[in-house]
Amino acid sequence: MKTALITGITGQDGSYLAEFLLEKGYRVIGMVRRTSTINFERISHIQDNIEIVQGDLIDQLSLIECLKEYDVDEVYNLAAQSFVPTSWNQPVLTGEVTALGVTRMLEAIRAVNKKIKFYQASSSEMFGEVTETPQTELTRFHPRSPYGVAKVYGHWITINYRESYDLFACSGILFNHESPRRGIEFVTRKITDGVARIKHGLAKELRLGNLDAKRDWGFAGDYVEAMWLMLQQKKADDYVISTGETHTVREFCKIAFERAGLDYEKYVKVDKKFYRPAEVHLLLGDAAKAKKALKWKPKVSFKQLVEMMVDEDLKRYEELAKK
Repeated sequence: MKTALITGITGQDGSYLAEFLLEKGYRVIGMVRRTSTINFERISHIQDNIEIVQGDLIDQLSLIECLKEYDVDEVYNLAAQSFVPTSWNQPVLTGEVTALGVTRMLEAIRAVNKKIKFYQASSSEMFGEVTETPQTELTRFHPRSPYGVAKVYGHWITINYRESYDLFACSGILFNHESPRRGIEFVTRKITDGVARIKHGLAKELRLGNLDAKRDWGFAGDYVEAMWLMLQQKKADDYVISTGETHTVREFCKIAFERAGLDYEKYVKVDKKFYRPAEVHLLLGDAAKAKKALKWKPKVSFKQLVEMMVDEDLKRYEELAKK
């Protein structure tokens, strides 16, 4: 039985990856920070099947102890300060966790067992002000937020450790991937939650930023399979994971509101306070390498994804109304 350590297991991707690995017969260890309020909501249905260990990407020793104690085969580093607007408010913390945290984990692997395979969650936000469309593994990075900058560091330090110390270390450059488990602060979930609130008479409008920003949106449940596939290859490499389609925030709104039988134009209000200091206008990934080498492709379409998220939020508010 293989043992996998997932940092960020309580997040969207961590919960889907934990489910996926359990189905594959893995022993799953989830690393969480010691805080007064740990939210296990996303993994509550599988909590009896996973082992939770306390550790922190800011604390080197906790990582070393964790790898030693559980005799880990694979590490999936999904923990990060991952909300772009927060990275402007807390740029130093974002750097400590999202950038230097990667180095600490790689150093821990080097110290404990160089045979441990490592997956780093890179991000399409590294491309930022894009120099070409679509973006591939070779596209130049021009990040437009402290989060994007930190992710570039994490990406390159992973490559450096692979090349310098012969570690099996991969980066998955994942484009936007959403689900009903997405945090409420992210625009996609803010929209679907807003739709459900309006439908149930709990809100009259939804305030959003730039409706013309374009993103390549996929389903998180599809993308965690690609993470696993990367660590099953003979050779470590980096891969873009995306749908190859781009949609605007406006399109997302239209489908979401239509799912609930509403017209988005009557409820959505543009509010300049939700604009980013430096906007990323167009992200579109080319996952040809992953499709060929990993035999991976997304299964859930954009429309299916939006409707799945709206349905879950409508159901949640219906259940709340009954209580």
